[in-house]
Amino acid sequence: MERSKLSVRTLWIAVLLGWVILSATARAGESYRLPPQPLVDIIDAAPTPSVRLSPDREWMLLVEWPSLPPIAELAERELRIAGLRIKPQVDGPSRSRPAVGLSLLRVSDRGQRAITGLPAGARIDNLDWSPDGSWISFTNTVETGNELWVIEVASGAARRLTGAVISLTAREEPAWLPDSQALIVAMVPEGRGAEPAADRVPKGPVVQENLGRKAPARTYQDLLKSPHDEELFEYYLTAQLARVDLAGKVRRLGEPGLLWHFDPSPDGRYLLVETMHRPFSYLVPANRFPLRVEIVDAATGSVVHQVADLALRDEIPIGFGSVSDQPRGFAWRDDAAATLLWQQALDGGDVNADAEDRDRLFMLAAPFEGEAVELATLQLRYAGMQWGDDNLALVSEFWWKTRKMRTWMIKPGSPGTAPQLLFDRSFEDRYSDPGRPLTRPNAAGRDVLWSTDGGKTLYLSGAGASEEGDRPFLDKLDLATKKTTRLFHSTAPYYERPIGLLDEDGRKLLTRRESVDDPPNYFVRDLADGSLAQVTRFPHPTPQLVGIHKEQIRYQRADGVDLTGTLYLPAGYSESDGSLPTLLWAYPQEFKSAAAAGQVTDSPYRFDRVGWWSPLLFLTRGYAVLDDPTLPIIGEGEEEPNDTYVEQLVSGAKAAIDELVRRGVTDPRRVAIGGHSYGAFMTANLLAHSDLFAAGIARSGAYNRTLTPFGFQAEERTVWQAPEVYAAMSPFMHADKVNEPLLMIHGQADNNSGTFPMQSERFYNALKGLGGTARLVMLPHESHGYRARESIMHMLWETSEWLDRYVKNREPASEEEP
Repeated sequence: MERSKLSVRTLWIAVLLGWVILSATARAGESYRLPPQPLVDIIDAAPTPSVRLSPDREWMLLVEWPSLPPIAELAERELRIAGLRIKPQVDGPSRSRPAVGLSLLRVSDRGQRAITGLPAGARIDNLDWSPDGSWISFTNTVETGNELWVIEVASGAARRLTGAVISLTAREEPAWLPDSQALIVAMVPEGRGAEPAADRVPKGPVVQENLGRKAPARTYQDLLKSPHDEELFEYYLTAQLARVDLAGKVRRLGEPGLLWHFDPSPDGRYLLVETMHRPFSYLVPANRFPLRVEIVDAATGSVVHQVADLALRDEIPIGFGSVSDQPRGFAWRDDAAATLLWQQALDGGDVNADAEDRDRLFMLAAPFEGEAVELATLQLRYAGMQWGDDNLALVSEFWWKTRKMRTWMIKPGSPGTAPQLLFDRSFEDRYSDPGRPLTRPNAAGRDVLWSTDGGKTLYLSGAGASEEGDRPFLDKLDLATKKTTRLFHSTAPYYERPIGLLDEDGRKLLTRRESVDDPPNYFVRDLADGSLAQVTRFPHPTPQLVGIHKEQIRYQRADGVDLTGTLYLPAGYSESDGSLPTLLWAYPQEFKSAAAAGQVTDSPYRFDRVGWWSPLLFLTRGYAVLDDPTLPIIGEGEEEPNDTYVEQLVSGAKAAIDELVRRGVTDPRRVAIGGHSYGAFMTANLLAHSDLFAAGIARSGAYNRTLTPFGFQAEERTVWQAPEVYAAMSPFMHADKVNEPLLMIHGQADNNSGTFPMQSERFYNALKGLGGTARLVMLPHESHGYRARESIMHMLWETSEWLDRYVKNREPASEEEP
């Protein structure tokens, strides 16, 4: 199908039409439906517990999770203000996923320890080991708020420390002090009073004004919209810092404020505290509001030093890697008693500005007097720090436009020492990834670089991407020679990932091991003799899927770019069964290098945890599934990937179908395409610009890119800089060419940047007005990802019905086509 060539004038006409198309009449009386029983059984299967390792690596905390919540839980009152979603009745975030059970498992001998005294109907969040590993803290949410609890590991006994007074609205969880005898928490202020009431009669209009300054911003959801929103924001974000000891004694620290962040120093003497203040913004979320950064005495709450008072950050350029021109990234140095680190842009924060150097790092140590010390100057944008000691830290920098990533060795104790380059690579080149250094908690509970020989060597753990697929590894890196020794490498037919070393000698390695039919479990591997001891024995969560065929396939696009995907066939399938109806589920990705785009992704030996999001559910309905076929969008050199988005997208999809047909597993007339978010955008584009598919499934997508005018996904240009690209990539502009059935599903409370529910509503209205075959399902109270059991079951019912009607049971060509 030939690509449409729209003029800029046509683009703006289409934009206007997008705003005036009349809404279709909704069908009344729809009720939640259940999909076929095999899908119900898989979705209702008990989740596998997750694992949290103690600081001394002796204990595993096994965390049990609930099944899907009911829609009634999502329907409870929710405030959506300043980019936050708050459950006001509990002073905490809405849409959390609390745990419901806990137990302990000793790694060394697999001994189990029950946890006693947990509250009935527990809703457990914010789990955290104490630095010495003898306690576990958590919050428990009740009807009126959040309580603070602790578990004594030696006895397994849980007990409550506070009533329902913990404030979690800023998502700042209780933090242990390094002596493991007390925690710093945010509390609801005493005598706070009633929530501000809204005026039924407005006092005047809501006015925003800009006087010539440039303040571009991507599209955000849930922003402040009125003076009453501002009042609610102040009411629920105002919190009181406090110290709570293990006896439940509370000491309030300082005065209440609009608390955004707090963090105890590694020596426990100070708190890094960030509080917000006016003026607020109606265009950007709370993380860009004015911020006062202070160092506070942890014993009294008195201010020791004001580090910065940051103005509203609504003028940050939109390019990837652009940052505020004010100081940013305040954090403690993990390996020192009380030393603060932050960054300052040297290019005004603008990636488009010419500059020899981009960032400078500063340190200021207690007692926080005098001038800050310059730690390092970076030619690229700061990407992170890993601390070791005075003689070693690793600082990383990156540059988006070139995909460059560099890591340097520096000496924090001697800031004037020249840095040494450790790694220099493209971060989109998975094959060259050296891995990430292992860390371990120090006495203060802060993660520092793990070395067993005084800093001469480090351990690196990585995905091990290769032409054979991902093969996780553990290496030992000699920092003097920069050469590595391989200690462990995952081998077929397993996918085994290093979790961490268990002993000071670096001999015992904890791994997470799985295969196609074996769910992930934890093992202790002896690196000296190769022996393997199983620690956990989690059962297969979905036995209905045992025996499915899984294969990593490789093929080429017409221009020679190598592609991969994972092909699944129903259990018991044989070649004599012939071709099957097929579902492709994909998500495009942008690249600056064709070589990197063609690299093999994932592993053929991984276990698939099938949840509501997974297309593998439809193996039980007789479909073949090609999951995550690579659909790279490449722009090498000065070219931008999206300049040829449609051509590359269609070419990649055609190559996938051709390969499946060549293998004899797919009927080319019975292929569906589906995706979530940017995958939904992809789905609509493939239906508009090709005739490869019988139908499409698009969940929570965006279809009119003029509604995200300051960039989207990896596109940095604005609609005014690249109007032809925005027009060509917007399925809304090509709705007249969508001649295959399209099912659109969207959460009515989607908070993802750019995927406003209006995007699906407008696109459906366009398809309806043009006579297309489409169905729009809006899920009440659901966000970008879906949570309620009723919503998820209904979404799967809609999908199953759509696929069966328009794909599996598609009419023969002679009856359907002229």
